[in-house]
Amino acid sequence: MESKSRFIIWIFALLFLIAFGTLGFMVIEKWNAFDAFYMTVVTISTVGFMEIHPLSVSGRIFTTVLILGGVGTAFYILTSIVRVTLEGEFGTFGRRRMESRIKKLDQHFIVCGYGRVGEAIASTLKLQKANFVVIDHSLNSYTRAVQQDCLTIMDDATNHDVLKRAGILKAKSLITAFGDDAYNTYAVLTAREINPRLIIIGRASNDEAAKRLKQAGATHIILPEVIGGLQMARLALRPTTVQFVETVLSGKEREYLVEEIYVGENSTLIGKNIKEVEERFPGVRILAVKERDGNLHINPSLTMTIVAGGNLTAFGTMEQLQAVEGCCSFNRDQAGPVKPDL
Repeated sequence: MESKSRFIIWIFALLFLIAFGTLGFMVIEKWNAFDAFYMTVVTISTVGFMEIHPLSVSGRIFTTVLILGGVGTAFYILTSIVRVTLEGEFGTFGRRRMESRIKKLDQHFIVCGYGRVGEAIASTLKLQKANFVVIDHSLNSYTRAVQQDCLTIMDDATNHDVLKRAGILKAKSLITAFGDDAYNTYAVLTAREINPRLIIIGRASNDEAAKRLKQAGATHIILPEVIGGLQMARLALRPTTVQFVETVLSGKEREYLVEEIYVGENSTLIGKNIKEVEERFPGVRILAVKERDGNLHINPSLTMTIVAGGNLTAFGTMEQLQAVEGCCSFNRDQAGPVKPDL
């Protein structure tokens, strides 16, 4: 809309410049309208044709003023019009290309809001090589996300059609990261209505907002300020332990993850014990086992047998965990969420 307004202003400015030159030649040189118009266009376009009629001294002075003030102005206006036109064409092409890429995504993440928290989430997802889409109605946030090579939709994250354009029916998880609690709540309500099985992570600023998000259908709720305070306290109490965990989980050279992996009915790991799995996948550690009935075994015994329908909480690199997933006949519809350190 802003570009369209500038475009209109520049058009009127160019027409005013031509009208000013035409009127000037008509008044000073007593030429007819067409000759005056022709001379004005020839002058401000720097074509360089000779005068169609001899100019008087006053006419030459006016022509000089028109050249000094009009040529630069006309050039700026014309180049601006061309630039805005090209930006509009290429901008439309870029948006269509981006929407085409978004349509191809499957089991991706949707990040609603690209402020400081949303940007941090996107950065972490990039490190995990996860596919994701950003939704934000702010032009500044949209521009920043696009500049950082994120698939982005500039629109209302509480709108059904917008979430469907982001692929919510095929998404693995949705994260609401707006600074406005009410907006996060509406986004969660809309998302839950469209996809009842979707994993939704909501941002809240206080306990009351967290309660509303839970009622709206959020699967998990994060209070950034509370988490920040807990982390600061942990660093003060046990700095070495916290720094070690952060180094392992956020290392740039070799990324480690903690992931929950569903054990499918056709998994080759069924009947194996924890020791056999860890020996088969060197570097992987099974931190917990969740049985089909929901019973959770933290730090399970090495002799514990793996059965179908449960979940393994495993620690390892992305490549190692992908190998385990392959043997578990990973079922995306039933698996628990990836749990990167967001």
